[in-house]
Amino acid sequence: MSDVLAQPQAAGEETGVARGIGLCLLAMLVFASQDAITKVLVQDFAVAQFVMVRYWLFVVFALAYTHWCGGIAAAARSRHPWLQLLRSLLAVGEIAIFSLGLRYLGLAESHALFAIFPLLALALARLWLGEQIGLRRWLAAAVGFLGTLIILRPGLGLFEPAALVPLSAALSFAVYNLVTRRVSQADGFSTNMLYMAVVGALASSAFGLPVWRAPSPSEWGLLGVLSVSGIVAHLLLIKALAYAPAAVLQPFNYSLLVFATLIGLLVFGEFPDALTLVGAALVLAGGLYAIGTNPLRKQSSV
Repeated sequence: MSDVLAQPQAAGEETGVARGIGLCLLAMLVFASQDAITKVLVQDFAVAQFVMVRYWLFVVFALAYTHWCGGIAAAARSRHPWLQLLRSLLAVGEIAIFSLGLRYLGLAESHALFAIFPLLALALARLWLGEQIGLRRWLAAAVGFLGTLIILRPGLGLFEPAALVPLSAALSFAVYNLVTRRVSQADGFSTNMLYMAVVGALASSAFGLPVWRAPSPSEWGLLGVLSVSGIVAHLLLIKALAYAPAAVLQPFNYSLLVFATLIGLLVFGEFPDALTLVGAALVLAGGLYAIGTNPLRKQSSV
């Protein structure tokens, strides 16, 4: 009898996990579409300007959200204000650096190089947080690093200095993730979001206002879609985590590279060469091996 009663619950859990995966994949598609818009805008705008516009809308949303979820004053109280400041500046820097890279590189190549960030975070966690890293994860890092070298092709006369831009963004995002892990142990979601929005808006405005150029109506439309889509994608991820654990969803974050490749091909006529595809496959394999290649099976066996 207990097995019969447990079966609907298990089926319900599987449905919830599937829904979470679907929302995660949709969020990755929105992020990839957002990068395509960024690639268009970055050709004519200073990076600081459209990053600033994104943060203006984000700070309005964050203030409204924190006011609704217990008050802005309560959310502003942090046990690690300096780490919150560092984390917020890293987030702004990562967005700006990656956007700059899209001016010179294709979507697929940029994301293939950026995908090394979980493995960079792994190495930094050992150095900074003193975390014990097993042999499996070091092997994963080595595979990912090999994939990155194949994409960069140093010494073959094909190396582009612009390729260092998304790698710099990946390093910034890796450090951002480690700082987020530290502050999230004491500060809640509202505090994290409020600091990131307010600090990001101030920092981006300091660089964006001096280079302001009045957008055309169509450019305003693209800026609006870019700003709103970023919030929508993050809300989709939050909702996905309500249905499925982060360990289950994490491998599906790599679908961003697939979506970016498809959009690059369909919209910009870009298609990575064979070596870039091989390198990207190794980077993805390393990342997936580091976090476990079959989290759904592990989840269902619990």
